[in-house]
Order: sequence, then structure tokens, then C-alpha cells
Amino acid sequence: MEQTAKVVVEKAPPRIHYGFIVITMIVLAVFGALGLARFGYASMLPAMQDGLHLTNTQTGELQSWNSVGYLLTVVFAGILAARYGPRVVISISLLVVALAMIASGLFPVFDAERVSRFFTGVGGAGANVPAMALISAWFGAKRRGLAAGAGVAGSSVGLIVTGPLVPAILNRYGAEDWRVSWYVLGALGLIVFVLCAMFLRNRPDEIGLTSIGGETRRAENRASSLDWGLVYKSRLLWELAAIYFAFGFSYIIYSTFFVTYLVREGGFSAASAGTLWLQVGIVTTISGFIWGGVSDRWGRRVALLIVFALQGISFLVFGVSHSLLAIYLSAALFAITAWSIPALMSALAGDVFGARLVPAALGLMTVVFGIGQIISPYLAGAIADATQSFALAFVLAGIFSLLGAGGAMFLSEAKSAA
Repeated sequence: MEQTAKVVVEKAPPRIHYGFIVITMIVLAVFGALGLARFGYASMLPAMQDGLHLTNTQTGELQSWNSVGYLLTVVFAGILAARYGPRVVISISLLVVALAMIASGLFPVFDAERVSRFFTGVGGAGANVPAMALISAWFGAKRRGLAAGAGVAGSSVGLIVTGPLVPAILNRYGAEDWRVSWYVLGALGLIVFVLCAMFLRNRPDEIGLTSIGGETRRAENRASSLDWGLVYKSRLLWELAAIYFAFGFSYIIYSTFFVTYLVREGGFSAASAGTLWLQVGIVTTISGFIWGGVSDRWGRRVALLIVFALQGISFLVFGVSHSLLAIYLSAALFAITAWSIPALMSALAGDVFGARLVPAALGLMTVVFGIGQIISPYLAGAIADATQSFALAFVLAGIFSLLGAGGAMFLSEAKSAA
């Protein structure tokens, strides 16, 4: 008797959605664009200032040049990403950042350092804005806040890496120690460039997928990626840009001069200040998740209002008291809110403008944000030179952050423009 053979069909094990690989690359892109170039500068600033004999005004000016490069590139980054795809623009920009960091170690004088800081800003904008805009393509609206929170964690990784790494390098090497730090950070940037060039993808449909938690967004597909009328005519966009200015003005003072303030005025050693900056970085990894989740559940406006208020308190406390309690309270408040505002802005832009227009919307918003970043470091350095303290600069940062909270309170309702 013949026996009927049973064919057993084994189900293939479920694959990880490629969107999770993309969000990992977005984290790395933000790490390379901002976490290394911008926050690495803050960690090595005291040694770099001594090595080049810089005034406080000049150290602020170098950070302002970074912001000038960022500002001049940010709109074009969105346009280029919409036309040629985020993957190409992000990869090339990360390469520019890495090479500019290496150049920061090679350049011997202040004027040349301006050039390298300018190009870290150029590459930073070219990588960061399209990277955050990718989230709207790979994640639906109900997952977008959390996904954006994950993306901005790249800045936290930068704090975690540079906080202990830069002081360790400074302790190991001699007079030119800060230059070695730039070489190491540049090498890390090159690794990030290679990984993103290999694994980033522009849209789920390129590889036969749909977005994670994705809804059908036919209106987004019909909208022109370069239809500027839908972007610049939006009242909500300019309201967001105004409060984003407040964030750019305030947080860059805190993040740039945090370590310098503790070392010069707070009685901290470079190592202990770096350790606290590391601890801040560790906590900031959850800030985007916390407030992205809050915004998904209770609304972007509520989340923005709370975050701006907490940051305002953080900056004011840091400026008015040198006590350990005040320093640690300030650091804690900043840590739990640090990168949530860029995440919320990215999510809001995705809600209103859709995946195809969000690079242009984020570009325009970030122009105004960038103006704040250009003005405040130079102003903070000048205040420190005039008063022999950064305290007043931190108080000013706190005031602007509270103005941002007021602006968030009166935001218009978000309605799709896509």
C-alpha cells in the first residue's frame, strides 16, 4: 500500500521590519552630525581654549560659525533630499562632517578653526534635517512621536561618548591633546558615514514594504515635494519656527558652555565635569521617548509647553547658583528634556505637511532655529568676557526658554497641509 506523503510547509520566521534598521541609521546619522561635532566641541572647549589662547568671545564665535554653516545649508538640505533622496544627501553630509572634524585638529590658528567649524555645520544640517525627515516616510502618525524620540537620541549618544572619551584623551596626551580628540572623533564620523551609506533607504516602497504603523497617505503622494506654497503659507509653520528659535537660542548656550562653566566657575575638574556631562547624556537617551510618547497621547502642544518650562527652570537655576544641589537639579531637568523639542518639531511637521513636504518644512523651521544658534554663543561669550562669568548668559537662556513655553501655549491647531 502506498502511503501518502505529507508535505510540511514550514513558515519562515518573521523578519525584523527594515524600518527598525533605518531608525538605527538615523540615530547614527544624528550622532555623527550633531553628537560628535557639536557636543564634542563642548567637551574639549577648555583645553582647546588654552591651546589656542582664545577669549570667551572667540570660543562662542567658533560655535556660531558652526551654526552659520548649519543655517546656510538647512533649506538646501531639504530641497536636495526631496529631489535626490535623503540617503545620498545624508551620506555625503556625514563625510563632510567627519573630514571637518579632522581638519579641526590640523588647523593651527583661530581663523582656520572658523572654517572647520563652518563645515561641521554645513554637514550637520545636510545630515540631520533629512535624517529626521525620513521618520515620516517610515513611521505612521501614531508611531511618529516615539520614532522621532528615538532619532534624536543620536545626540545623547554623542554626549555619552564624548563625555568620558575626550577627558581620557586629554589626560593621556600632552600639549596638543585636544587635536588628538578631533582626530578620534573624525574617525568615528567616518565609520558612521560608511554605515549610513550602506544601510539607509529612502522609502519603504523602494523595497516592497509599507511604513510601520502606516496609514494610507494618498494625499501625501499627490503633493509635490517642492510645493513651497503649502509650506511657507502655513501660519502654524511660522509659529513653530518662532518657538524653535527660542530653543536654538537657549539650549546652545547651555550645551556649549556647560563644561567650561563647571571647570572655570563651579570648582569641578575637567574629569568630574566630563563625568557629569556623561551622566546627562545617559539620561537624555530617554528624553525623546518620554516626550514623544506624551505627544502621541496628549498632543504635541502640551508636550512642548512642559518641556520648554522645565528647560527654562534648568537654565535659570544653573545661572543663579553654584551650589551642587542647583547644578545637579539643572543637569537633571535638562537631561530629561534635552532632545525632545527637535523630536516634537519633526513629528509636528510630519503631521501637518506629510512625508514628501516635511524636508522643506523642517528646513524653513530650522533656518529660524539656526539664527538663534548663531546669535547666542557669541553673545554668551561676550557677556562672560564683560562680566567674568557665564551666569548671566545662562539666565538669558532660561528667559528665552520660558518665552518658548509661552509660544507653545498659543499654538494653532495642527491641520494637514499635504
